[in-house]
Amino acid sequence: MEYKKLGETDLEISRIGFGCWAIGGHGYGKVDDDESVKAVRRALDLGINFFDTADVYGFGHSEEILSRALGSHKNKVVIATKFGVNWDKDGKTYKNCSSKRIVEALEGSLSRLQMDCIPLYQIHWYDGITTITEIMETLNKCQKEGKIRYIACSNLSVELIFEAFKVHRLESNQLLYNLVQRGSETDISRCAVELKMGIIVYGTLARGLFSGRYGLDATFVDNDTRREDENFKGEKLKNNLEWLNKMKEVGTAYHKSPSQIAIRWVLENENVTCAIVGVKNAMQIEENIGALGWRLTQADFNCLTREMTTAEEKESDYFQEP
Repeated sequence: MEYKKLGETDLEISRIGFGCWAIGGHGYGKVDDDESVKAVRRALDLGINFFDTADVYGFGHSEEILSRALGSHKNKVVIATKFGVNWDKDGKTYKNCSSKRIVEALEGSLSRLQMDCIPLYQIHWYDGITTITEIMETLNKCQKEGKIRYIACSNLSVELIFEAFKVHRLESNQLLYNLVQRGSETDISRCAVELKMGIIVYGTLARGLFSGRYGLDATFVDNDTRREDENFKGEKLKNNLEWLNKMKEVGTAYHKSPSQIAIRWVLENENVTCAIVGVKNAMQIEENIGALGWRLTQADFNCLTREMTTAEEKESDYFQEP
């Protein structure tokens, strides 16, 4: 396993993180809880010590399953969870970063995770209403109460982060980043270099697109949010599959799958601390680990990067989680 220090914290986290959205049982189709538990425990065996979840993943279920799977290992790993996306009784989601909601969300996560303190607590999505000052002051208060170890964020612009720093430091920013969705590259660089923040990236496999399991006839069940994802539709899907073939070509020389090439490419960015990869079962964990212990040649890295730079369209928008 490869590890890297997260920003200016004392946390050394695995460069591949376990993404817990899917194990919540909402957003990625049907999931078997027992398989999820096995996947978490296999990740532990292989040295993964960073687990990223959110209160909204499965409307709390992801945190509960993660807690069950980690058991006594909870205090030996880094659990990162998030707040900022609330939901109603019908499962409709909406952004809410109010002080009241922060306290409610934090207490809910602590209860489901069965922990006294969250190692890394992240603003999930900014609601555009609550001032960043109010958010940071509330989080600072919760940290002083011993309920949060480190404060972090996800999907926050650099400008908003600079505002937040006037109140309290944010230790990391989590952003969408992969071979075909590179709109966050400037923010990644600025956060890492100017603010010395850790950088956690999600969407590493473009929601499974780089796994090679989906073709032009890709279909998804009703409770899989990829049904509405433009990357899996029409010309966008066709273009993405052509890109997937390019990754397969590069992977041949390394005896690596396209997903392993995709993860390795992300990890070659020196500003990236950890690449989160969503997981449903233990086999996927073992596949992901194959991205470690080797490097792309500079020529292959440049080839993949140049191909994307000159591609017809670059993705710049962050996909919306639930």
